[in-house]
Amino acid sequence: MPPTTAETLSLVTRNVSVAPLVLLSTVDHYNRTEANKSKSKRVVGVLLGQNDAKNVRVSNSFAVPFEEDERDPSVWFLDHNYVESMNDMFKQVNAREKLIGWYHSGPKLRASDLEINELFKRYTPNPLLVIIDVQPKEAGVPTDAYFAVEEIKDDGTTTSKTFVHTPSIIEAEEAEEIGVEHLLRDIRDVAVGTLSTRITNQLQSLQGLHLRLRDIQAYLQKVLDGALPVNHAILGNLQDVFNLLPNLSTPKSGAGVNGASADGELSHAMSIKTNDQMMAIYLSSLIRAITAFHDLIENKIQNRQQQEEKDAAKKEGENGAKDGEKKDGDKKENVPANGVSGDSQEASGDKEKEGPKDKKK
Repeated sequence: MPPTTAETLSLVTRNVSVAPLVLLSTVDHYNRTEANKSKSKRVVGVLLGQNDAKNVRVSNSFAVPFEEDERDPSVWFLDHNYVESMNDMFKQVNAREKLIGWYHSGPKLRASDLEINELFKRYTPNPLLVIIDVQPKEAGVPTDAYFAVEEIKDDGTTTSKTFVHTPSIIEAEEAEEIGVEHLLRDIRDVAVGTLSTRITNQLQSLQGLHLRLRDIQAYLQKVLDGALPVNHAILGNLQDVFNLLPNLSTPKSGAGVNGASADGELSHAMSIKTNDQMMAIYLSSLIRAITAFHDLIENKIQNRQQQEEKDAAKKEGENGAKDGEKKDGDKKENVPANGVSGDSQEASGDKEKEGPKDKKK
């Protein structure tokens, strides 16, 4: 990091926000090219958005043809004519999105980044470089934002260009947030509760903090060994960080609150706060489980009632069918086979007997 100047402070204090669409476009650009076949290759593109004195909003991007020699970092090719034509077309679609910088898939800074950054100064006075890690191996924000500034040497030698790191965040607009939530609706596991999610987030935060502390330790060790020069700006920032940390080794000066010693007041307060939070989480989980059991019991009762109603309706239908069969059987017993009653058969028989007698007379 260069010594603190007004220009450096203005760049470091800027808020850089990257839209999720830019991350998706970069990953798609990387997967569509042959860069994923070789770990040393990378992809380069242009960033579009708004850049004022305080906030930098990266809302869109497009890919750019780029080639470089793996053996010689100073040999590279970037089609600036393609950049100009694509920029003109994007202006016709959305005039608010201006060319504010460029990106590459990194995952770290390269030797030719300063030269490429000088090329983009044709289109914007202070281009933003965002390194997007398309294959992140650690939890955290996969973007690193940089601005190029003049580094003033302590020994009075000539100045040189270098990159200064700027904090960046992933921020989505309302429409993008709704779309991302809709896409994650089928991916999110419903069985996973909020407690496990919170614990997972805390674990990832602690892992990220551990990695940052490890990087600080490695840097300080290199400074002690003489591999890196002493940078007072970085050491000053580290001292500010250490000054903000609570003092856990205060000497004993008497009894503290609720009988706790003076050197344990902070740990005692943190234990009380943690216990209160854990109790609230435990009660919430218990209430949630009781509510789920209550809904399960209500569901079983409703299913049993519906089954009983179905069985009763089925029995009524069977009884009605049996009664109908009995009535039909009684009717068939009263009616003869030929459909004529017995009295009519006897009468017809008498008539047949009388008929021959009349013929003999």
